[in-house]
Parts: sequence; C-alpha cells; structure tokens
Amino acid sequence: MKPLIGVTASLLREPPQRNWVYNSADYFHAIQDAGGIPVLLPLISSDREAAEVLDRVDGLLLSGGGDMDPHYFGEEPHPQLGEITPERDTTELALTREALRRKLPILGICRGHQVLAVAAGGTLHQDISARVPGAIKHQQQAPRWYPSHSVTVKPGTMLNALLGSTFRVNSFHHQAVRSVPADWVVSATAPDGVIEALEHPGYRFVLSVQWHPESFVGRGDQFRRLFEAFLAACRPQL
Repeated sequence: MKPLIGVTASLLREPPQRNWVYNSADYFHAIQDAGGIPVLLPLISSDREAAEVLDRVDGLLLSGGGDMDPHYFGEEPHPQLGEITPERDTTELALTREALRRKLPILGICRGHQVLAVAAGGTLHQDISARVPGAIKHQQQAPRWYPSHSVTVKPGTMLNALLGSTFRVNSFHHQAVRSVPADWVVSATAPDGVIEALEHPGYRFVLSVQWHPESFVGRGDQFRRLFEAFLAACRPQL
C-alpha cells in the first residue's frame, strides 16, 4: 500500500469574506512520482486536532509559503516582516510538534524548514538582508526551476548521502533559520552562511531544506532521491 502523505496548506484571503485553502501541484507531483499518495491537510486549531489528523497519514510534508509570526520565537516584528497567516502558524506548529513527538517522518520545504526549526525551539532571521552580513540574493528573479546559488553539505549527514557535497538550488525566501537546538544538525549552508538544511539523527527521517526541490520534478529530477528517501521512511517498517 502506498504511503499517505499529509501536505500542509496555504490560505488565500479574498474579499468579501472568501478564504481558499490550496497548494501548488508540484508538491503532489513530487510525492506521486516517488511512490506516495498526497493529501492536502486542513487548517486546525488545537493539539487534539493535530493528533487526529496525523493518525490518518504516514508522513508530513511542511510546504513553502509566507513569513512566520516572530512572536513564536520571542521577537517583535521587524520592519521587513512580510504578511503572516495566524491560522497557518497555529496549524503547522501543532502538526510539527505532534509529528516530532510520535517520530513521524517529516520533510520540510522552504517555510516548512523554518517551521520545523521554530517548533523544535529554534529562532529565525526575520529578514536576511537586515541580519546577515554579506548576504547573497535569496529571492531569485528567475523561473522556479532555475538553480540560482550553491549550497555546501556537511559530510556524513543524511543529506550528503542522498544528494552529494555541493550543488545549486533555487531560492525564494527572506526569512531564514538563525539558531537550532543543540541536538539538531545543520546539514547544508549557503555561501553567506545561511542555514539551508536541517536534520535530526535521532529520527528515522526528519529533514528540511530551504529551497524548493519539488519545482525540479520533470526537469532532470536532481532532487528526486530526497522524495524517494522520505517516502521510503513513511512505509511500514518490517
């Protein structure tokens, strides 16, 4: 039986009083291509609902999106903070903490990378250009499938085994992970030191990346092994 993968949703507000829950088909194509069945998860409001949702899936994909409210990592809003979505922050933090508690496989992408760090007790840069000296461009003006900057991967990590030691990635963010708890591993960085990937060696599969690997499906599939490893971890362990 194919693993069922929960994909977190984006929320689009349209007047008058219309809200749309959605996400990019690229996530669904990447999961299906790797042998899974994706399902878009609802917005929730409690830890109890998070547990009930995760009872029904084999893995959690934390998708990309807008900024996180800095309240969740103990800061006041910076002038460059973008639009936040309170319902999404509440949903994803509850789902992530419950998934970590039950050691469910997790793949975090872009915003999902940041959500994972904050859920585990880490912090974010609210704006890279304001907080990282010598920062490179992390909000590319190029097609989503175009790799705009390089990353360097830490030897001996899961990410290194899957993808190698250096490669180029796409980039669509202005927030970034600043600090992570001591038992987490920073497995990749950009040339300016921005944290591009995290993983936790104590879990079967808990890994996050700052770029959008799903955007490369059908264009060389250089990141397909990332999704295949995630799906393999989501299958029942014999």
